[in-house]
Amino acid sequence: MYRRTYLEVNCDKLKNNIINIKQNYPDYEYYFGVVKGNAYGHGGYIINSLISGGVNYLAVSSLEEAIKLRQYNTEIPILVLEPIHLEFLDKCMKYNITITVSNMEYFRELITIELPKQIKIHVKLDTGMSRLGITNASDLNEILQKLPNNKNLYLEGLYTHFATSGINDKHWDNQLEKFKEITKDIDLSTIPIVHMGRSLTLVTHPKIPFCNGIRLGIVMYGMAQKMPVSRGFKAFLRNFRNNRNKKKLHISPTVTTNNLDLNTAITLYSEVMDIRKISANDFVGYGALFIAPKVMIIATVPIGYADGIPKKIKHVVINDKIYNVVGEVCMDMISVVVDENVNLYDKVTILGSDKLPIKKVANECGISSYTLFEGITNRVPRVYIEGDTTTEISY
Repeated sequence: MYRRTYLEVNCDKLKNNIINIKQNYPDYEYYFGVVKGNAYGHGGYIINSLISGGVNYLAVSSLEEAIKLRQYNTEIPILVLEPIHLEFLDKCMKYNITITVSNMEYFRELITIELPKQIKIHVKLDTGMSRLGITNASDLNEILQKLPNNKNLYLEGLYTHFATSGINDKHWDNQLEKFKEITKDIDLSTIPIVHMGRSLTLVTHPKIPFCNGIRLGIVMYGMAQKMPVSRGFKAFLRNFRNNRNKKKLHISPTVTTNNLDLNTAITLYSEVMDIRKISANDFVGYGALFIAPKVMIIATVPIGYADGIPKKIKHVVINDKIYNVVGEVCMDMISVVVDENVNLYDKVTILGSDKLPIKKVANECGISSYTLFEGITNRVPRVYIEGDTTTEISY
């Protein structure tokens, strides 16, 4: 790399996360690794580590993402969660991509196309998200009646997507009932793969008996989805209201903790590019938003919002000490108030260390961990650690 700003990704931690998840939730046959969004910012290189840990199916959002992953693994099945334009079915056949059927117009056109090779399909059901999916039993029945007449379309799976955890609301229960209603006329045991859950519902609900697949998203990347324990009078009142609401609405039993032992795998690094002493009343950066109250030492670090740094980032770590970010976060640089212990070219940890864990940085910036992961742009090279091996990739 030419600029010493990079994202270190520990593949061994990711593999161990999958192993731990399967040890705690061993009753599924299919563990889908959701690797959309460049694998939540980690990069497609990680997929073989996920597979080594026990992932046996991948899921992405687009055909472009699926094809890119084939450079790392040509065998693992890949489901594209969004409909693919039918004009590109040749690419699906070439790269062995499983497609999603989510509306009747798409299906009726699909079955008219003569295909030289079989394509696997998963039918998505809309149980409440109001985005994609078949909404009623008659449409699903039509699909199941017509598919046996088409030797080149193989119905491999049925799935839906839960909107909430269902801990303090009825949505999870309602969506499960909707799924049962749409599938009331079929024997779900005849469908090779039925998958409904995601990371949050995996840890908050018992396994749904007829589901043999689970989609692993952010939990793979080290977020155990444990609910924080709040104490004090306000927490008591909130818990009282929630428990009363659960009884009133007949919400299914859920859990808010789990035994997962997971680790985030990324650490974002840069370096001190410049150090200068400024006087009292000097300003730093665009808009003169920070005025020095006294003589200060300012370090400039070559990383900015073009690299995915949140505009509200507050701290970095240099030489195992936390320092404050000041002024406006620029496209390519940030400014940090440091002391005499910081030298030119010292390594700077932006996020992912013990002192700046992912969740803490996300909370300070007022964003989710998902947004923080996905925000790290492809301008930042990835450095992958596997045992004693280091591999650098620029996307």
